[in-house]
Amino acid sequence: MTDAGWTGAAVAGVAAGYALVSRRLAGTPVSDALVFVGFGVLLGPVGVNLVSLKHDSGPLRTLAEAALTLVLFVDASTVRPAELRSEGTLAGRLLSVGLALTIGAGWLLARPLFPGLTLWECALVGAVLAPTDAALGKSAISDPRVPSLVRQTLNMESGLNDGLVLPFFVLFLAAIPGTSYAHEGMAETIWSALLLSPALGLAVGGVGGRLLRASFDHGWVARDWREIFVLAAAVGAYTLAAVTHGSGFIAAWVAGFAFAGVFRGAGEPAVEPADTTELAEDLGGLLAMLSLLFFGAVLLGPALQHLSWRVLGYALLSLTVIRMVPVALSLAGSHLKRPTVAYVGWFGPRGLASVVFGLLVAEEPIQGVGLISQVVAVTVGLSVLLHGASAAPLAARYGRWYERAAADPGVAPGLRESAATPVTPRRRRLGPLEQPEG
Repeated sequence: MTDAGWTGAAVAGVAAGYALVSRRLAGTPVSDALVFVGFGVLLGPVGVNLVSLKHDSGPLRTLAEAALTLVLFVDASTVRPAELRSEGTLAGRLLSVGLALTIGAGWLLARPLFPGLTLWECALVGAVLAPTDAALGKSAISDPRVPSLVRQTLNMESGLNDGLVLPFFVLFLAAIPGTSYAHEGMAETIWSALLLSPALGLAVGGVGGRLLRASFDHGWVARDWREIFVLAAAVGAYTLAAVTHGSGFIAAWVAGFAFAGVFRGAGEPAVEPADTTELAEDLGGLLAMLSLLFFGAVLLGPALQHLSWRVLGYALLSLTVIRMVPVALSLAGSHLKRPTVAYVGWFGPRGLASVVFGLLVAEEPIQGVGLISQVVAVTVGLSVLLHGASAAPLAARYGRWYERAAADPGVAPGLRESAATPVTPRRRRLGPLEQPEG
């Protein structure tokens, strides 16, 4: 059997093995991300050397980009106007003030720790590590003891901030001499990536949503094929933007919003886009886990072999100060209790979006690309470990605090966390190979 054959067999074995115990491990510190990243490290150069950056960087990038495309489209399609109205105050704070401060803090703290990086390379580090991935700490948002307002806010922030970071990522790349976006020029980048790509996404998602809804209403489309249609819409939006030298990710994200808005509002009775995105969710989730496996092999394992105190220190700062201080500042005046602010601040795991952005940076002729890749790899790896291990126990602890506070007559009347809000299930957040408890 060839090396590629052994690699495929090993990856299939990891996925099959985790599937067999996925329900048993749900809610434990052993998360799916931890399993896949851990086995990835074992399969890489620091282990049995079945997967290496030299031979597998191309497939890894393709796999990760496909995963992020589906995740962006599905996450955008699951946002409902009712949710935006009920959680908009809290999620809006995190996605505006909080996200901007997180990028800025990551940028500023990278400067003294990595003097070899330029100003814009430090900004790139801040942008790459700004988006969060709730799938890495899913117990934090799936535990019913946690107030629904908090769960929904974390879920919405995670679902939208990766798309909102994309313009910053593109502009920072364009500001670095020699990169693909810099060759096009800032004006061309703004036109193709930030104007044309959203327009293409809007057109593909809007037309696609209207066509699918019309076919759905007439009973012309079978269930399995309407889910395949969604996959085609996401890939189509990405591809059209890519061939016009724009951002496929921005196009896919905008297409998800347009598809949901048109599909949901194109007729009566109301039909949720979730009725069509199940396959895209499952496939995106599975591809995300496989991406994390290859990430562990080709990026994290080698990064750990040359770990420095500066890289480890920045990774720790990224998961604490750079995340938690902006969250606290953005939630000031929201009347949330300190345990809630701390809980929201801690659960900002770094995952798939940071991996994909890091891979895109690795393809650019940037002077500090090796250091940037190492910082991203160590931060994501540390997040997988710490957030995965702490999600279940901290959710239980915070849930007990909330139950006591809600039962206290002196505290309950002013408890902002008790605001009623519907929690819409988002299956990807439970993991592609797991089932919900109960």
